[in-house]
Amino acid sequence: MALPCSRACRKYLLHLAQENIEFRLPEIKSLLALNGGQFTPEENFNEKSPFWVLNIPSEEIAQGIMKRTVCAKSLFELWGQGRTQEDLQASLNSYPMENMVPYLKPDSTYKINVYTFNKTVTHLDRIKRIDALEFLPFQGKVNLKNPENVFCLLEDYGSDPNSIPEQPVHIYFGRWLADGQRELIRSYSVKKRHFIGNTSMDAGLSFIMANHCKVKANDLVFDPFVGTGSLLVACSHFGCYVCGTDIDYNTIHGIGKASRKDQKWRGPDENIRANLRQYGAEKSYIDVLVSDASKTIWRPRELFDAIITDPPYGIRESTRKTGSQKEIIKPAEECSGENHVPVSMAYHLSDIFTDLLNFAAKHLVMGGRLVYWLPVYRPEYSEEIIPKHPCLKLISNCEQTLSSHTARRLITMEKLKTFEEKDELAHLIDSKLSPYQGHNSFREKYFSGVTKKIAKEEANNTKNKD
Repeated sequence: MALPCSRACRKYLLHLAQENIEFRLPEIKSLLALNGGQFTPEENFNEKSPFWVLNIPSEEIAQGIMKRTVCAKSLFELWGQGRTQEDLQASLNSYPMENMVPYLKPDSTYKINVYTFNKTVTHLDRIKRIDALEFLPFQGKVNLKNPENVFCLLEDYGSDPNSIPEQPVHIYFGRWLADGQRELIRSYSVKKRHFIGNTSMDAGLSFIMANHCKVKANDLVFDPFVGTGSLLVACSHFGCYVCGTDIDYNTIHGIGKASRKDQKWRGPDENIRANLRQYGAEKSYIDVLVSDASKTIWRPRELFDAIITDPPYGIRESTRKTGSQKEIIKPAEECSGENHVPVSMAYHLSDIFTDLLNFAAKHLVMGGRLVYWLPVYRPEYSEEIIPKHPCLKLISNCEQTLSSHTARRLITMEKLKTFEEKDELAHLIDSKLSPYQGHNSFREKYFSGVTKKIAKEEANNTKNKD
C-alpha cells in the first residue's frame, strides 16, 4: 500500500533496466533518502516491473536520483496512465492544465517518443499512436533533433517474451526529465581499466554498492579488503575520499604477475592510485596500506562515513590472516627484525564477518553504512544466517545468483548505536546455523556442487551414447 503523500507531491514514472532486479529497490530507496525524499509508490506496486510510479516531493529530488542511479534508465513527470487508450485519455484530461501549460506554449518546440516494452511495433504504428494524442493542447512546433521538451508514450506488454499480449497491459504518458547513469557501466568497464585483478568488481555492481552505501561528496570511505580498488573507484566518482587495506603486498604495490591476457607481469604504474588518475579522481585518493583485517591498525574512534567491501570467499582469492603456526602472537620486540615475515594462517569466513561487523560498529560514524557481499550455499540459505550486530541495523539483503547451488548476497547495514565494549562480545552468528564455521566450508560446498554437476553431465553423456 502506498504511503500518504503531501499535495505538493507529483507522480513520477521511473523506467528501470531489467538487470540486477533485486538491487533496484534498495538503490532507489537509498538515493531518495540521500536527497531528502521518501519511497512512496502507488498501490499495487510491482517491484519486478520495468515501470514504477512514485510520489516524489519535488522535481529537484527526482533529478537528484537520476544523477546517481545505474539501475534506472529514464525519469518522466507522469501526466496520465491507464490500461487502455480510453483510460489514458481520461487520465490525461484530468491532469491539471496549469501543470501542462508551461511546456505547451506556442513558441516552444517538442517531440513525442513511443517506447514499447517486450514488443516491437512498426514505424507506422508509432505514428498512429502519436496521432491518437491530438486531443492534447500542443501549440508549439515539432522539432525532432533538438526540442525544448520531450514527451514519451510508454506501453508495457508484460515480462513474458513467450506470451506477448495483443494490447498493452498498461500505458503511460509523461514529460521526459532525465536519464540515469547507465553510461558509467561502459565508461568505467574493468576491460578498459589500467589496473585489474582476478576479482576486480564489475563496474555496474560497484556503483550499485556505492549507492546502497549512500556515499556523497567529501565522505571518507574505507575498504578493508581493497584488492585492486574497484569499489574505491566508484566511490571517488561521487566525490568521496577513499582509502583501504589488504593483506596482499603484491596487489597493494601493483607488482607480480598480471591478470590480463597476453601480459606476464604488471607494469611499473599499475596500482590503485593510477586507476583513480585514469578517471580524473586522483585527488580523492588518501592511501592504501598492507594490513591484516583481523588485527586493526586504527585507533578506537568513529572515523569512516562508509565501509564498502567484498571479502574473500576462498574461491578465487584465499582467506588468510597473519600469525604464528602455533597461533601465538609474538611480542612486538621479537618481531622488529627487518627479515621477520608473519606466517599466513587460515581466516575462517565466520571470523571475517565477525571482525568486519565489529570493525564497522567501532569505526563508522553514526548513521554510516556498511555494504558487503556474503557468499551463500543456496540449499542451506535462510535469513537467520545473516550476521547481526547490536549496533547495526539491516537495511537490505539482495541476491546475485552465481550458480544453481551458490549465490552471494549484498548486505547493507546502518549504524544506529554507539559501540560499547560489551558489544564486541555480542553473538553475531549462531554457530548452529552458520555455514561459515570451518575455514573451507563454503569452498567445499561450492566445489562439491560443481563436482556433482560434472558427474551428472558425464552420466547423461554416457547414457546418451548407450
